[in-house]
Amino acid sequence: MANTFKYFFTILAELSLLFLGVSTLVALLLMYLPKERIRTWMSKKGLLSYLIGAIFGALTPFCVCSTIPVTLGLLEAGVPFGAVMSFLIASPLLNPIILTMLVSLAGLKTALVYFSIVFTAAIAFGIILEKTGASRYVKNVRIKGKGNRSDEITGNFGTKVKLSFIKAWEDFRAILIYLLIGVAIGAIVYEYIPEGFVFMYAGPANPFAVPVAAVIGIPLYIRAETAIPIAVSLMQKGMSVGASMALIIGGAGMAIPEMSMLASIFKKKFVVIFIGVIFATAVAGGYMFDILL
Repeated sequence: MANTFKYFFTILAELSLLFLGVSTLVALLLMYLPKERIRTWMSKKGLLSYLIGAIFGALTPFCVCSTIPVTLGLLEAGVPFGAVMSFLIASPLLNPIILTMLVSLAGLKTALVYFSIVFTAAIAFGIILEKTGASRYVKNVRIKGKGNRSDEITGNFGTKVKLSFIKAWEDFRAILIYLLIGVAIGAIVYEYIPEGFVFMYAGPANPFAVPVAAVIGIPLYIRAETAIPIAVSLMQKGMSVGASMALIIGGAGMAIPEMSMLASIFKKKFVVIFIGVIFATAVAGGYMFDILL
């Protein structure tokens, strides 16, 4: 029991400090990158637009309730569909919080491989969805009451740092309960689940561990901040690295709330296609993890 509490409070303190620090830095960075300029960059022709879309997604620590409205705003602003799809895929899977948590809990090499796989998938599927005409599945929706609002924040550097920390603190308060749940479950897994059990059913020797983990991640998902401590604890108990990463990708990318909100912008057929895209990323990425790591 003492080890369980030690694990819980150590990981919670470490992740809390990382969350606040990284969120503050990202919020500060975004103050110097007006959304209008980002939309302009994403509207460039060729591969650059997909690249900028994926980078924007990777820089923005959005939750589902923010990612979907931003996606809608980009579409309404006339940003190319493929670039928006690269953003939509990257945003829940590559935000700085996820990457920082992976570095802290699983190591820099794992985080770099994760980033490379998901970032490449975001660009590739953005191109595929654009070229196959998936834009025809967008519903005729409009943003109301936001057209003239400026997102520019004035003030000196000190003021912007303060506002960035306030934003980070608000975000931290919003996810704290999910972080507590994830770390608590992770601590229980770490202390009480036998290594042999996990290794037998989800270890490298089971060829079906990766796709099964990708599917299991969907109902288990609350937020990535919850999924990552659980997946890393299972990995420490013998789950293959690929299955652990598939669990994170499947859960974070195919969250039931996100799919429900997607249905408000896109037709049902696109939601099914998008689920297929994330599932393919989770499975292919999981197998690549097992090969590379």
